[in-house]
Amino acid sequence: MRGPLGAVIGRYTSSDGSEKDGIIKHNRKCRDITFLIIFIAFWVSMIVNSSFGFNQGNPLRLTYGLDYEGNVCGSKHHHRDLTKLELRYWLNPNQVYESGLKDGEHKLGNARTICLLDCPEPSDDTLNWVCDYPDGEIRLKMSDWVERNYDYFEFLTPEMRNSSLQLQGPCYPIIFPSVNVYWSCQYIARASNSSLRHWQQMGGVNIQEDMIIDKSIRRSLNSRASVLKRYVADIGKSWPVLIVCGGLVPLFLSIVWLLLIRHFVAAMPWITVVLFNMLLISVTIFYHLKAGWIGNDAVTPIIGEHDPYFHVYGRELTHVRGVAILMTFISVVAILTSIAIIRRILMATSVLKVAAKVIGEVQALIIFPAIPYAMLAIFYMFWLSAALHLFSSGQVVQNNCNNTNCCAYDLVLKKVNCDRCCGYSIRYTPHITIAIFFHLFGCYWATQFFIASSATVIAGSVASYYWAQGEAASPEIPFLPVFASMKRLARYNLGSVALGSLIVSFVESVRFILEAIRRKTKVRGTTPDHWLGRMGHYTSRGCLKSVEWTIKSVNRNAYIMIAITGKSFCKSSAIATELIMNNIMRIGKVNVIGDVILFLGKLCVSLFSALFGFLMLDSHKYRDSHNKVSSPLLPVLACWALGYVVATLFFAVVEMSIDTIILSFCQDSEENQGNAQHAPSLLLETLDNNEEEVQRLTH
Repeated sequence: MRGPLGAVIGRYTSSDGSEKDGIIKHNRKCRDITFLIIFIAFWVSMIVNSSFGFNQGNPLRLTYGLDYEGNVCGSKHHHRDLTKLELRYWLNPNQVYESGLKDGEHKLGNARTICLLDCPEPSDDTLNWVCDYPDGEIRLKMSDWVERNYDYFEFLTPEMRNSSLQLQGPCYPIIFPSVNVYWSCQYIARASNSSLRHWQQMGGVNIQEDMIIDKSIRRSLNSRASVLKRYVADIGKSWPVLIVCGGLVPLFLSIVWLLLIRHFVAAMPWITVVLFNMLLISVTIFYHLKAGWIGNDAVTPIIGEHDPYFHVYGRELTHVRGVAILMTFISVVAILTSIAIIRRILMATSVLKVAAKVIGEVQALIIFPAIPYAMLAIFYMFWLSAALHLFSSGQVVQNNCNNTNCCAYDLVLKKVNCDRCCGYSIRYTPHITIAIFFHLFGCYWATQFFIASSATVIAGSVASYYWAQGEAASPEIPFLPVFASMKRLARYNLGSVALGSLIVSFVESVRFILEAIRRKTKVRGTTPDHWLGRMGHYTSRGCLKSVEWTIKSVNRNAYIMIAITGKSFCKSSAIATELIMNNIMRIGKVNVIGDVILFLGKLCVSLFSALFGFLMLDSHKYRDSHNKVSSPLLPVLACWALGYVVATLFFAVVEMSIDTIILSFCQDSEENQGNAQHAPSLLLETLDNNEEEVQRLTH
């Protein structure tokens, strides 16, 4: 059993050995230094890891394809400027057809591609051509080549024309119309009769007209790797949305919410519950709009103008529809839950009044979260830029296609070349995958560290307020308790905060991994037949339960005791747990109801951010232009997550005020034989009402 905390709470020893009253003043020392060193090493590793991404990555690879030379469309290379040529076009339709055959050896990645400004269309009265990049004897500038609609067939020698009729270039016929699908010209398997007739009259080889030519490109664009790249690219394209809806909007709303709590505390629980349900329904409606179930504004992979009767399936639409169904279910559950807690809202009002009084006394608490907010904003901007480069840091290598025919006319060699004519692809090595996972873990740890640091500072400030109640020596409270608490944190407790945030981050990561394992071992809602599979299934579920219990144990109460006592993280967690368990019947319900209202408040801010994100992404800039996002799903989710983090920083003022006062009350009661000497009258009234209700329910 631990001893009383009188030495660290409410009293301290002066230089002459006599005991005097004081507020959180005692001989502190640095705690958990080892983990502070680990955290510093982690930051150094993050910088090194990010520098690798900045050196090797090119975010344009996430959006645009590669041409037959391995160049990224839409970018400038040392020997060819493709800055404005963003669309990838497959020159040889027969290669596309062969890549779609079930047992075919030809892969679409080896089909000859070039970068164009727009997708070419066949002519109704003649045969149009798309020719290779001008080189060798074709003395045209790239700009002239574009102005001629990529056609210099009239300049070809007889040998070049003959190879072109064999679909070996340098010019290729435009037989099929195409449409811009995610910056790739997808063939429409509907050949132009006029163009095909002219081609046959010129003696061109047979061109396949099967639907396979359409499905082959579509299958490539809808692969999981391609969809993941587009999702990551969406985050980079929508960075203005993230700044406004993930940073500025939640900042404004959080400050407004704190001010409303300060001046209209009685109405805020009701406003929060009603607003939460309205926002949740609004976001759900937007998902239904993008799913195409309401109106005609479904997510489409086609960019720019196109035939309205031509539809292209995109995997992103399936994902949006899945989220729409999930949001509908969550909305129904949320409404029913809100109805169930109506009777408890009055108790939450009493708890929030206590926090409002603290905010009124220590007014610097309202603006303090702006400090960790600014630090997190800088970190997120750096982290996001590094993430985009890491995800695109694979190596561009030439494929191996020795068993397929990829011969094409080389304008420099002046002959048909069959050597090294394979296509290019981006390959990711295992160390890049590790670097990406480390980067993701680093983001979560850094976020938890800033949130924990902010919570610890707030707890120290509120504890100073609590232990000054009723004392004549109230000037003992520092003039600026927030800055005094920041000083104590920076000088003594950064290691403890680093340890606590590391534990939470590690446990969450393990839970994510175990959940993935459990899903893989689960077969259509039943356990696997093999005993090894069953053992893995039940073991992963048991571990998940243990992980969830650990997460609940490692909570913000440890940071409160760190701020008050200056103990290490583990010791503070033990003290906080013992205090809560000894007073669980007295404070449990009060704390839970207050947490529920605050959680709904944070969700309101994050849902507002998501709603504003939908509205911004619905503009022309992100729908049909250069910055079109493949789906609003990930940018909106990012706005929601950022909004929740910002709300957590600011709502911690109320959250930590309530928890700190309650824990201080528990210790105050223990040190004074059950009669708290420093507790605010509002808190005593709230706890007395809670005790009466508990007695009524248990008798």
